[in-house]
Amino acid sequence: MTISELVFVPFPGAGHLPQSVELAKLLIHRTPHLSVTIIIMTLPFEPKHTTEYSISTSRLRFVNTPCDESAKAHIIPNTFYSALIEHHKTNVRKIIHDTIEASSVRLVGFVVDMFCVAMIDVANEFKVPTYIYFPSNSATLGQLFYLQAKRDVENYDVTEYKDSGLELPIPSYHNPLPTKVLPSVVFDKKYASKFYLDLAIRYRESKGIIVNTFQELETRGVEALLSSYHDIPPVFPVGPILNIKNPTDSNKVEIMTWLNDQPESSVVFLCFGSSGSFDEAQVKEIAIAIERSGFKLLWSLRRAPSLNGKIEGPEEPEEPEKLFPKGFLERMSSMGKVIGWAPQTAVLAHSSIGGFVSHCGWNSILESIWFGVPIAAWPIYAEQQLNAFEMVVDLGLAVEIKIDYRSGMSVSANEIENGIQKLMNDIEIKKKVKEMKEKSRLTHSKGGSSYAFVERLIDELTISE
Repeated sequence: MTISELVFVPFPGAGHLPQSVELAKLLIHRTPHLSVTIIIMTLPFEPKHTTEYSISTSRLRFVNTPCDESAKAHIIPNTFYSALIEHHKTNVRKIIHDTIEASSVRLVGFVVDMFCVAMIDVANEFKVPTYIYFPSNSATLGQLFYLQAKRDVENYDVTEYKDSGLELPIPSYHNPLPTKVLPSVVFDKKYASKFYLDLAIRYRESKGIIVNTFQELETRGVEALLSSYHDIPPVFPVGPILNIKNPTDSNKVEIMTWLNDQPESSVVFLCFGSSGSFDEAQVKEIAIAIERSGFKLLWSLRRAPSLNGKIEGPEEPEEPEKLFPKGFLERMSSMGKVIGWAPQTAVLAHSSIGGFVSHCGWNSILESIWFGVPIAAWPIYAEQQLNAFEMVVDLGLAVEIKIDYRSGMSVSANEIENGIQKLMNDIEIKKKVKEMKEKSRLTHSKGGSSYAFVERLIDELTISE
């Protein structure tokens, strides 16, 4: 039997790479004559994934691109993503020549991350189709196609939506979408808005778009993409694609031991993702709200980095006690823990967790649904405001802290406390989340929508010439 080979080119970020690997594993599990090579573009400032994804098997192989001085020249704010991906086209081309073509497998296509559309050019050189892996949701994808059409078909300057107060009739949402929750990138007149909307142009060149969602969750968004948007490729909602394994270390053991001693559904978990952080004043407001609420807490606290011209993520504070109101840690010592890094999926899986104050990254939302934990939405950047709007307003699966939050805003302790109280006491939302948990667990079983869409995708991938 001839082996069909797929090449995956994920974006090497925390919200992209792990899920791409899980998607590859899913396809391999469902297709005995399929193998996958995942090409990991090594970032010049964060070479963490080289060791994390280095163990290859006969049907799943990891290849890391070299990280040389020429790559470091592309660490420029604004154009960093596109420049670095363009730079790595040569490396990807060489890897395929040296490893894929030398084997007996039949190359059938590329699966590239939503940001890695430049790799479509490489796939075209090898005369194979490209599929886009969109690690966010169908509503957000619909928003992207809608705005791109407004710009290119109606000749509308979408950056003018900033502060307009308008509500947009985007087909992938049940309710009109307020422009105040559009990603900040949409409003950038210099470069970012063009980069963002041009992604949709290149998506149209693909043979299909694989979306990390499931129809039982996003019925409106999925159906809109399948029927209401013209001239877009077929869409395959195959989620939830989750990476629910956490490494074991001493910090995790200590955290889990503490959770074991807490009553069921009694703890509020605060975690804002791999890039989420607040300034000292906002941290104090959160602390005041938590103390007033009276609930137990587990708080993953990160401080904003000192960039010094570098592109870096948040860091763990060296002296966290200085960030809080006087005596806060002592008063709360019996009520909770303030930690740095958090084993998020292990925490969400624990029976003592009753609510999740989240930045609303899509992976975090899917994880919270998978474990049946309701969310209080506090988005920070990227498409998170869109996610928060969908969860709170469209689907009624979350409560609001501040769904239109932007960097530099101040959210008061009263607003935070109100959100936490509703999170922990809203019986209706808890019930709806539990119901969606069961649906998320069944959608990859025979008869589930994601199971069927994976079958369709495999049929296309393995017969493509």
